[in-house]
Amino acid sequence: MEIPRTLKLPDGATLAYRVTRAEARRPGRALVLLHGLASNLTRWSEFVAQSSLAARWDLIRIDLRGHGGSTAPGPLSLEQWAEDIAAMLDREGHPRAVLVGHSLGAQVALVFAARHPERTAGLVLVDPLFREALRGRAAFIARGGPLFRAGAALARRADAVGLGRKSLPPLDLAALDREARKALASAESKEAFVRHYSSPRADLRYFRTAHYLQELAEMFRRTPPPESIRAPVLLLLSRGGTFADPARTQRVAAGFLDAEIVIVDAEHWPLTERPADVRRAIAEWCARRLRA
Repeated sequence: MEIPRTLKLPDGATLAYRVTRAEARRPGRALVLLHGLASNLTRWSEFVAQSSLAARWDLIRIDLRGHGGSTAPGPLSLEQWAEDIAAMLDREGHPRAVLVGHSLGAQVALVFAARHPERTAGLVLVDPLFREALRGRAAFIARGGPLFRAGAALARRADAVGLGRKSLPPLDLAALDREARKALASAESKEAFVRHYSSPRADLRYFRTAHYLQELAEMFRRTPPPESIRAPVLLLLSRGGTFADPARTQRVAAGFLDAEIVIVDAEHWPLTERPADVRRAIAEWCARRLRA
């Protein structure tokens, strides 16, 4: 049974997350599931409901600060998200964990592993966005980081004086994913899917402008170099490479000390496009590499 939890953080932020307890619970045997840009913990609803890992691992899906039910009194950053995860693991009694992150969540996982190597049992990086591999619009956005941070600061000031939106509609990504899969039968529908899932206009219906601008700057920052990560790594890389060149991504990933790469027939959202493939790859890797 999944348990909803909240954690009040020292700076006044509230962290919302959900825990599915393993049948035979052990400290350190936890998977922390991290969503992507302008997303929330419902991105992992299907994974938690259908994963075979729930028998032996605590599955913890989290609303990163500023997303879903988690509040953010100040700016967002990869480092702050990483420290929030550390505080949550303390609360749950897990000295170590495997971090599983998609897109922005993969960037957070890398920063957590660099800051807390002793707490990182492993990483599963689903379409990480290495700066050297970015292409197209993503490469352009990456160069505009300072402008996005300045825009985020202005938007926060507008929110502080009551000019921002008072509330946002809820976003159930599991329901959205089910509808999207029904429409992925043709090349034309796949193009429409990519446009919708990468659309700022669609994201901003459910996400605060200040957070969105800050998040763009954070998502395309340089992350710790792969050779600095000591934990074993599974990379799940989409064949389509909407935001990053797949070949360049694999060349960067070759720098990890202990890594395996699995290619998924997807664009950038394999949890939506190929959920069974993702579940199987993660379960097999955990069983093979993290048995102890």
